[in-house]
Amino acid sequence: MFEIVERDGLARICAFHTRRGTIETPCLLPVVNPNINTIPPKSLYEEFGIRAVITNSYIILKKKSLKESAMNKGVHELLDFPGIIMTDSGTFQSHLYSKIEATNKEIVEFQRDIGSDIGMPLDVFTEPDWERNRTAQAITQTIVRTKEASEIKGEMLLGGVVQGSLFPDLREQCAREMSTLPVDIHPIGGVVPLMENYRFADLVDVIVASKKGLVPNRPVHLFGAGHPMVFALAVLLGCDTFDSASYAKFARDGRFMFSSGTYRLEDMKKLVCDCPACRGHDIDSIREMNEEERTDLIARHNLYESIAEIERIKKAILEGTLWEFVEMRCRSHPALLDGLRRLANYKEFLEKYEPLSRESALFYTGPESLDRPSVFRYERRFFERYTQPLTQILVGFEDSDKPYTTKYAREIEEISAICDAHFVIMSPLGPIPIELDEIYPIAQSVFPKIRDKVLIEKTHQLMERMSHIQKYGMCIIYDGEETKKLLESIAKGKSTFNIDIARVTAVADYQFGKGAADLLFSGEITFIKSKNTGRIRNVIVDGKHILSMRASDGFFSLKIAGATKLHAGFSSPRMRVVVQRESAEFNQKGRNVFCKFVVDCDENIRPMDEVLVVDENDHLVACGRSLLTRDEMLSFERGLAVLVREGIIQ
Repeated sequence: MFEIVERDGLARICAFHTRRGTIETPCLLPVVNPNINTIPPKSLYEEFGIRAVITNSYIILKKKSLKESAMNKGVHELLDFPGIIMTDSGTFQSHLYSKIEATNKEIVEFQRDIGSDIGMPLDVFTEPDWERNRTAQAITQTIVRTKEASEIKGEMLLGGVVQGSLFPDLREQCAREMSTLPVDIHPIGGVVPLMENYRFADLVDVIVASKKGLVPNRPVHLFGAGHPMVFALAVLLGCDTFDSASYAKFARDGRFMFSSGTYRLEDMKKLVCDCPACRGHDIDSIREMNEEERTDLIARHNLYESIAEIERIKKAILEGTLWEFVEMRCRSHPALLDGLRRLANYKEFLEKYEPLSRESALFYTGPESLDRPSVFRYERRFFERYTQPLTQILVGFEDSDKPYTTKYAREIEEISAICDAHFVIMSPLGPIPIELDEIYPIAQSVFPKIRDKVLIEKTHQLMERMSHIQKYGMCIIYDGEETKKLLESIAKGKSTFNIDIARVTAVADYQFGKGAADLLFSGEITFIKSKNTGRIRNVIVDGKHILSMRASDGFFSLKIAGATKLHAGFSSPRMRVVVQRESAEFNQKGRNVFCKFVVDCDENIRPMDEVLVVDENDHLVACGRSLLTRDEMLSFERGLAVLVREGIIQ
């Protein structure tokens, strides 16, 4: 059983329930070699707080003493580890040595019989340099073996490994077929050579293709990913668990792992680390240790650093700063930067999981920030959903301090006294109509004052695109008094621009889709504003409270009176989350919607969107805020789908 606890796009903090306990993901499963105890498994549990490890069942199977002990006592007693144990099948050995001496049935039954909590079929490792036909045949064989394994696994959880070399369509196809099988976790396999050779752009392609085909209600494991420098990028793309023996292997070679890369002891000039292993030591004292002591210290450091990086990632997810964190990490190595830049190819896919807004601001860290899904969403929605006011003159202002309405309040007032004009800000995010200046990410974004070439070009490109779509009689870049004099001489007239009406109209269409404003604001409109800021807080239409405008992100919270208007005007499935009758009875009283009661919903719903909760006859029962996408709501058996704000009879 798997459920989302917190999320930021595809990245998620989840609870993964097994018969031996629950682990919180993202998490690292250190590899335990039963022949080489660099760090004893019991120490992993007690000292490091590790609750799950991975070991190789093929190694145990092929060594008589280990096999007998595992069969008699079980793998947990063999390793002396009380937590969750995942076992690999020997597939990686087939990658290293071309073949192994065991059948799929034999290795799966062995994992089951020694008490493995999570086992693996003997999948076929697809090498990055394989040609298409060979890869396709390997996938077919892997699927056949996985089906066989699912029939004999008993109570053991089973992995459905996604293979496919570097062919995105084959990866996605394999993932879709694995999603139909009775398995419990989906490792992405065949990627170790990519990571060993720092081919992180290819790794991004592989992960995204796999995620496109996988159901979201099972954890995704990235096989062989044990270096902290890659964790953040992988989590951003939806990987939940990792494993690697690197912490121990690197230690035996005198290599320290940090989130910024790998450093050889022999090359290091100074050690700057405050982990429990390194505390009290310097480079010289470590070099003076005997080999066993040195290996133990470095292995412990590597593990502490890996665990700490996972915790940093969780913190970033909780705070809504994961994109900034990933961009920072990916600038530690050019190959990782390649991986970050490859994300630009997947903006549309990533946008499906992007929350409507975040608590933290969007920080520009470089040109790659412009390829974030939140930036892509603003650009697309502006050009698809925004309708300009009925004014003939457009005045453009340079990007400046925010909020723009405050910064340019005097200029707007003076120009409005002269002529009928509309106002737009020339921002790196695109053209910003003044009435949209409070929404995320416009108001909640920070750009450097010294603009790089990419920012300047992007601003000009989007402004030019707007000029071909939005039809104004005259467009003027504001230039102080000269602009006012020009407007007074050639365009004098009465202003019709009402920023309050323009704001609620533009935000409604941007947030709910084109046509929403016409449905919501057909009647006598009254605004209730904040006494402190003067900003709109509540919207009343014909005496009914239909919307509240949030100060945090500039978007609307839907009230049941507003939901009723949208429900009447938008045909199904638009904005809908359809629930079972037994759930509807509670939801109409203001109770939250749980995933297991969702029958269907609009595929365009994004996390944190306002939604209409309806029964199977399309009767409105509640309104609230979605936590998940359609595929997530329909897949998960546990957890919340919608936070209900107001029920129809509440």
